[in-house]
Amino acid sequence: MWSKRREDEIQPRPVTPAAGPTAEPQRRESNVMSTPTRTFDPESRVPASGSATLGKNVTVKGQIFSREDLTIDGEVEGTVECHEHRLTIGPNGRVQAGLKAREIVIYGSIQGNVEAVEKIDIKKEAKLVGDIKTSRIMIEDGAYFKGSIDISKAAQVQRPTPVQTSNPTVPATPVPAGVNSSK
Repeated sequence: MWSKRREDEIQPRPVTPAAGPTAEPQRRESNVMSTPTRTFDPESRVPASGSATLGKNVTVKGQIFSREDLTIDGEVEGTVECHEHRLTIGPNGRVQAGLKAREIVIYGSIQGNVEAVEKIDIKKEAKLVGDIKTSRIMIEDGAYFKGSIDISKAAQVQRPTPVQTSNPTVPATPVPAGVNSSK
């Protein structure tokens, strides 16, 4: 009813040694996996929910807009925006783009302007050539940076100030030019 697997059809031939017929036949076994095994660094592992990764063999030319945390370990040319999320440039990441995110962590190489609302973290082996705009920055010893840094306070919501009048019950009325208001 069911077709046999190819491994079941092919049986190895017994090898009879010259020494005598009591030797057992040799059996060939091969464990071949179709996909290579992956290894993960536990420190850089990010929870699967709410994060995306571009691997080291991925090349993107164009615009990337992300609504979740993003890790780039490949090549990107263009623009990358993760306004309310964290953007990580991995150790194999090579980016020639303008970057905008809530928080940016750099392990790889960036050529372009970088803007983060909260924080930019440039790690030891990182290379950044471009201008930075952020409210907080950390550059580790050994990192390469060439450009300017613009430190700005975190964006605060400003409420409009109410206009004060001398008598709060009577609204102020403009007086036309040439009219004497003292009668």
